[in-house]
Amino acid sequence: MASFPVINMGKLNGEERAATMEMIKDACENWGFLELVNHGISPEFMDTVERLTKEHYKRSMEQRFTEMVAKKGLEAVQSEIKDLDWESTFFLRHRPVSNISEIPDLDEEYRKVMKEFAAKIEKLAEELLDLLCENLGLEKGYLKKIFYGSQGPTFGTKVSNYPPCPKPDLIKGLRAHTDAGGIILLFQDDKVSGLQLLKDGEWIDVPPMRHSIVVNLGDQLEVITNGRYKSVMHRVVAQTDGTRMSLASFYNPGSDAVIYPAPPLVDKEDNKDLYPKFVFEDYMKLYVGLKFQAKEPRFEAFKNTSSLGPIATA
Repeated sequence: MASFPVINMGKLNGEERAATMEMIKDACENWGFLELVNHGISPEFMDTVERLTKEHYKRSMEQRFTEMVAKKGLEAVQSEIKDLDWESTFFLRHRPVSNISEIPDLDEEYRKVMKEFAAKIEKLAEELLDLLCENLGLEKGYLKKIFYGSQGPTFGTKVSNYPPCPKPDLIKGLRAHTDAGGIILLFQDDKVSGLQLLKDGEWIDVPPMRHSIVVNLGDQLEVITNGRYKSVMHRVVAQTDGTRMSLASFYNPGSDAVIYPAPPLVDKEDNKDLYPKFVFEDYMKLYVGLKFQAKEPRFEAFKNTSSLGPIATA
């Protein structure tokens, strides 16, 4: 099997640009995941984000997680747990309105650094969307425009820690799912692994690499690309040793954004197989109850029920 796609973004500015764009295209078509190096966010800044995130977990969240495990008796489970994930999380909302000032237990340095982190990740996400447009033959800015809605994109960061788990065969760090949204950028622990994706019927490890950003595509990009790019099932396997840090930033459409296949990517002869047209907020309402199930029934639920009219073809 081909090795996991690692993209050196520094090569986009030189004579290897065409080959690098082809690697990005192949990763989007055949993996739904890629890992970025030389992406423009400094290693020193990423080290600061990692240090403050791990300090915050130790100070404010570790004890709460330990108490939850004891209360639910999770260390003594004898059969597989299917309705709970072995993770300690909180969510930072950046757009349309930030909630960073409202999250308790964050010290001022961490708040300031996470605001800066969000700005850097948002810029990188929009740069990636334009690279995808280029590979798809769409005009520059098309994906950002579709995501925009009336108030701009929905953008936030899920801050997660996956503590050592005594029964990793019975409790997943995070159960298998595809992501509902647009494009997801992950800054993950480089020492403790656990993230896996499903490819050709096999679970494959996403390699932890220092100072890299892992990117995966959500359901909305599958719809907009008319299936050329696919969202991919992935999961986190809990580990017996070490706490794994994960900062997953979700650059999603605005709640009222209308999502549909890009007309240039719709084959006129293939109308019967079109993805549906829907409002992103409606999709999210459906997704909440079906996150850990196959994505296809979610798409099917919107076929023949859309009141948004037909999709034009190229």
